[in-house]
This record gives sequence, structure tokens and C-alpha cells, in this order.
Amino acid sequence: MIAYDGSSDAKAAVEFAAKHFKDAPTVVVSVWEPLLVQLRHYPAAAPALLADDPSPEAQALAEKYAQEGADLARAAGLSEVSHRAVADTESIWKTIVEVADELGSDVIVIGSRGLKGIPSLLLGSVSNHVLHHSKRPTLIVKGD
Repeated sequence: MIAYDGSSDAKAAVEFAAKHFKDAPTVVVSVWEPLLVQLRHYPAAAPALLADDPSPEAQALAEKYAQEGADLARAAGLSEVSHRAVADTESIWKTIVEVADELGSDVIVIGSRGLKGIPSLLLGSVSNHVLHHSKRPTLIVKGD
């Protein structure tokens, strides 16, 4: 399974997976946050979020990214590729872990922005959380 969000780091993860797991069936997964999850994470922003509900756009973007990631995987040489856009119910990292478990994935491949120090603490690290909470092998690929 490849977690894909359209970033250059996610693209590097797709390329790495294609190079090292060429014959493996692959599912490219993009996660989107519905409005209610965003409100739970950012309650102070509730008025702004309610004024312009981003959920349909977020879902459409996740669908676009999932398809884009699958197309990149095929172009990079993976042959048995499918894609899914999944709604986040609690946190993106947890959703990635749950989908990998549901799929019975042999490995989770995910990109990392490589943030350190304060930026990492403020923004969190999806790849770090996936690594530490998944029971499956997790391969974190650093982009350029």
C-alpha cells in the first residue's frame, strides 16, 4: 500500500515502491478529512469552516490524488494497481494504518517531508505516527 497526497515526497514514495516492489499488487490510498473531523481538530476555526464547507472539495481532491498516484505507479512500472480515497474519521495516520490492516498490506510505503525540531512538533508527522503505530512493516521514503 502506498499513502499518497500529491506531494513531491509522496511521488518519491511511489517511485521507490515501483523500483523495489515491481511485481506486488499495489493500492494507492489518499485520505481526506471531512468537515466534522476538521472541526474536532480546530474548534476555534469552526465559524470559518462552517461558512465554506470544504468536505466535497476535500473528497474530490483525495479522489484526484488517489487516481494520480495510481497513474504514477503504473507509469513507474507497477502493473497491478488500484486506488482508494478514504475519509478520515480521527486522524490521517490512524486511517492509513486502519486501511493497511483492512487490505492486509505486506508493507506501507509513505513519503516524509523530513521536518525536524519545532516545525515537526507543530505540524506533526503522519509518517512518524504510521511507523510507530502500525503492526505492519513501514517504509518511509524521503523526497528530495
